[in-house]
Amino acid sequence: MAGRYDSNPFDEEDVNPFANTSTRGKGAGKSNYGGTFYMTNPGSVPPASNSRLSPLPPEPADFYNDRTATVDIPLDVSMDLKKKEKELQAKEAELARRENELKRKEEAAARAGIVIEVKNWPAFFPIIHHDIANEIPIHLQRMQYFAFASLLGVKIWLLSIIFFISGVPGAYVLWYRPLYNAMRTESALKFGWFFLFYLVHIGFCIYATVAPPIFFKGESLTGILPAIDLLGDHIIVGIFYFIGFGFFCLESLLSVWVIQQVYMYFRGSGKAAQMKREAAAGAFRAAI
Repeated sequence: MAGRYDSNPFDEEDVNPFANTSTRGKGAGKSNYGGTFYMTNPGSVPPASNSRLSPLPPEPADFYNDRTATVDIPLDVSMDLKKKEKELQAKEAELARRENELKRKEEAAARAGIVIEVKNWPAFFPIIHHDIANEIPIHLQRMQYFAFASLLGVKIWLLSIIFFISGVPGAYVLWYRPLYNAMRTESALKFGWFFLFYLVHIGFCIYATVAPPIFFKGESLTGILPAIDLLGDHIIVGIFYFIGFGFFCLESLLSVWVIQQVYMYFRGSGKAAQMKREAAAGAFRAAI
């Protein structure tokens, strides 16, 4: 039977899919079994087209990593930064100028012997300059601290607001400030001013300790006599008056000790003779 057929029915025909099939549709073709067949409608088979796509154009080498690209910054932002920088430089220069000027004034005042006093007491609301630790000689600081304690005095809390307003500022101006300046500058005149008004202070403390009804009638001072009078009728008030009496006693003793120590230093340092000479010179000038 192999000789009966001219060709092997299982042989595959080498067909080029991209060949132009327009001529093949018009003629006869072979059947799968080796026979020939004719196309009845040659126009029904569309011509084959080229299905291959053209490649994309290559991208630039620095398309994804362009380090030379520039970022556009608005011109007004750059100008604002430069303006602020100039303003900061101007302020810095002004502060430096003021600092140099203040330093120059301080040096000039120091050369002229002018002491610039900065208000530093009390710390929560500075109203005066007070710096015993840095301005008073170390061997006089203890005495000055005791004088400061007698200036404040715990009796203030048991007196009326009138005594507080008139007492503490008046004592500061009349005797504590002169003593402070005398300790700092060794001025005999300021020592004399202190002794004069501190004796008045001691006299008032002794009078308030007893509180006789001579000048201040009534019970305005917490002395021993008002305390005894009130103890029978008002026990609690009498107890508070006795506490005030004790504070006045403590204030009187402290004040006596302060003036004693100041006087000993005044005599031992030779300020008494200097004060006499200054007083004699002042009297002589007044007489002339």
